[in-house]
Amino acid sequence: MGDGQGRRRVVASAVDVVEVVDEPVPGLEPGEALVKLSVSGVCGSDKAGVHGEHVFMKPPYYPGHEVVGVVEAVAEGVSGVRVCDRVTVEPTLPCGRCKPCLNKVENLCENLQFFGCGYREGGMADVFTVPAQRLYRFPQEFTDHEAALIEPLATPVHAVRLAGDLRGKAVAILGSGTIGLLTLLAARQAGARRVVSTDVLVKKRELALELGADAAVDASAPDLAGAVRGELGESGDVVFDCVANQKTLPEAIKIALKGGTVVVMGGARRPVTIDLPLVQEYQVRIQGATTYRREDFEEAARIIAASDFDASNFVTATFPLSRAKEAFSAINSGREVKILVAAD
Repeated sequence: MGDGQGRRRVVASAVDVVEVVDEPVPGLEPGEALVKLSVSGVCGSDKAGVHGEHVFMKPPYYPGHEVVGVVEAVAEGVSGVRVCDRVTVEPTLPCGRCKPCLNKVENLCENLQFFGCGYREGGMADVFTVPAQRLYRFPQEFTDHEAALIEPLATPVHAVRLAGDLRGKAVAILGSGTIGLLTLLAARQAGARRVVSTDVLVKKRELALELGADAAVDASAPDLAGAVRGELGESGDVVFDCVANQKTLPEAIKIALKGGTVVVMGGARRPVTIDLPLVQEYQVRIQGATTYRREDFEEAARIIAASDFDASNFVTATFPLSRAKEAFSAINSGREVKILVAAD
């Protein structure tokens, strides 16, 4: 971190431009903590943001919301975390005053800010400041790689919670990237009886099978819905669309006919047209799912703490902070599962 007064920070400064800049370390504002980076994930939202394709997040912005670090300092009066605690960030920054916040669905805050996604700070920096109440002190025996997966796993945990009781249900998961594979774990943990995953890449279909999918279907199949229903042996009670585009959502609806639920998770980049009469007449429920709540973080940590969880199944590439630009290039290939940027 140089002389202790400066830091390096990653900035997506323009469309398709990622830079590492040198700047002063910001002072702590009331209620904040200063955290030293250990690792930070690069995710699909970052990919879309850098390319200028994200609906809400455009360059310039400071990435790094799947972040793990060590508390270096806290503002006066901060409680709950202490210097030297290893923490991850719950990056949703709700206002605490609006209707959703008061109804305890703060992930839907009407004034929501998001650390690492348009907020003034992100976690891809030698050190960063963050509201201390949004720090989550995970089990300290976790490795950095395990801790880095808490935030990504919390999203599927939340989606599974929204889907309802999965015990004994037939489940399809469209897409076997990071979120799709973690959704597979969350669905199994929730008691799904049979799970079929899809992806266009053989390697990711093979990984889905290793992680507990009963079958894995080539997502480029001409009749994807038919192929998935064939492997399920019936319609899908719940379909998790972890891609969410014009091709996948209509297929998800067909898999769910009749009376099934489609949970949209994939971070849709543009509007999608669906067969609304089909949805109505066959009583298909389409459920949006976004981010998570603290209870989802806690459940994600419990799943990771299980003896059979192996972070190496998900973390497939790591780059030092000084080479963050390469990390963002690597995500474009689609071959990696979870890419991390690490302190150097």
